[in-house]
Amino acid sequence: MFLRKIDGPRAVTLPDGTVMTRADLPPSETRRWVASRKAKVVKAVDVGLLPLKEALQRYQLSEEEFGLWQGAIARHGEKGLKVSRIQKYRQP
Repeated sequence: MFLRKIDGPRAVTLPDGTVMTRADLPPSETRRWVASRKAKVVKAVDVGLLPLKEALQRYQLSEEEFGLWQGAIARHGEKGLKVSRIQKYRQP
């Protein structure tokens, strides 16, 4: 059995005192992206649990798509990631 070396921490303490680990992240084969899964990936990158490059590779995301997720959270919170809310939040 081969163990893959993990860059960075295996767990981080969030500002609210909760602990986020790599086990909390969505599986790498995730294809159905609900808002909560997107938010977990963005938070993991933001707090340094998961390097951006690794997140993009692991989830087969483009930098543009990830940036859209980050921007939606920054402007509207996790609700901004819901597909049903995109039209409401979209800027003309």
